[in-house]
Amino acid sequence: MVRNVVIGLLAVFLVGTGLWGYREHQEKNAILIQSENSYQRAFHDLSYQVDLLHDEIGSTLAMNSKERLSPSLAEVWKITSEAQNDLGQLPLVLMPFSKTEEFLYKVGDFSYRHAIRDLDQDPLSEEDYENLKTLYSQSEEIQKDLRQVQSLVLNDHLRWMDVELALASEDEPLDNAIVNGFNIIDEKVGGFAEVDFGAESSGLSTNDEEIEKNLTGNQINEKEALKIAKKFLDLDSVEGAQISESGDGLAYEAYTLTVPDKKHDTVTTMDITKKGGHPVWMLNERDVQKESLSLNEASENAKDFLENNDFSNMQLVESKQYDNIGVFQFAALENDVRIYSDGIVLEVALDEGDVIGYEGFSHLATQKNDRDLDVTLSKEEAENELNPNLDVKEHHVAVIENQLEEEVLCHEFYGTIGNDTYRIFINAENGREEKVEKLSNPEPVYQ
Repeated sequence: MVRNVVIGLLAVFLVGTGLWGYREHQEKNAILIQSENSYQRAFHDLSYQVDLLHDEIGSTLAMNSKERLSPSLAEVWKITSEAQNDLGQLPLVLMPFSKTEEFLYKVGDFSYRHAIRDLDQDPLSEEDYENLKTLYSQSEEIQKDLRQVQSLVLNDHLRWMDVELALASEDEPLDNAIVNGFNIIDEKVGGFAEVDFGAESSGLSTNDEEIEKNLTGNQINEKEALKIAKKFLDLDSVEGAQISESGDGLAYEAYTLTVPDKKHDTVTTMDITKKGGHPVWMLNERDVQKESLSLNEASENAKDFLENNDFSNMQLVESKQYDNIGVFQFAALENDVRIYSDGIVLEVALDEGDVIGYEGFSHLATQKNDRDLDVTLSKEEAENELNPNLDVKEHHVAVIENQLEEEVLCHEFYGTIGNDTYRIFINAENGREEKVEKLSNPEPVYQ
């Protein structure tokens, strides 16, 4: 009797295990199919976008109407953005495909710059048209090679999941038709004749690279980095702090420090550059559970922090509150001109008023001494370019970065339309409306 019961229980257990395994297998297959479908869609969309890119550049070459030329160039920019998006969804992270990504970026940047310029005052030159012809020819090469890969995928029923497995595998040599096809494309793009995209092209430079170029001072060691952290954080001691060299990937060398905050049972993490010993960022992610200070009182603490750390000529330009933390944006002040591109952001805890966050990337990356800060348009002339319904309340002169990541000198106006407040930047040289921002209204309190 007992034996029969045991056999029955074992049978039920085996059936249950089998059903569970079958269900797990089905769910795994469903996930794999979904991933495969996503990869296939992104790849065929990429091929389609490159087809469109080639055709649109060709159409641009045939145009003679300035009214049609700008929209067509804007369409080229839009298509390259879509192609970059599709490319980013493919499992190509583990293989080099940077040259093709850079090509798409540069084509988009080139087309955008020429789409927004005033073609009546500054029409396309012969050199611009030659560059477009080169891009047209190069995009045709990529189109042909992508179609070749697409033909292999369709005819041989190749799977992108196999690509992912092949890329993740450390076995050599790597042999996969799709991977090989993309390698051929990237190598061909790397051999393209260089197109002069213009001296204004921003390329692919990053904040890190700009920081590395602007760093001043001598190399510091770990002991000196700890001393700098102690002063920066206004601590009596940095006992127990851990220090290491920052990982690969940064254009500049830095120390990463983890300093115990025994009072709150947390740690403060920060980066300090090896060259010059400049703090780059700092963060203490402690809980701030109550609000004891006003935003205005906290802003005074933020100003004191900057002064104590020898940041001179910084002006508070924006204050916000998130939960029980005040966030304050400061801009460098040069001859009474706000330099928004040279800024610092601080976070202040509203319970005790201590600075718990610092971000100085743009301050380190954009320090200059040769800015031309002479305005061409007067305040009154710039004000004539504003919406007539705007009730101007405040005016400044400021340097901002436009959509092309170029510094431009502007008249900065604060004004209201109805119950809404706006900040508007008017180019101080040509009167162009560079940027319009609707400022946030105070959040209502819901009971």
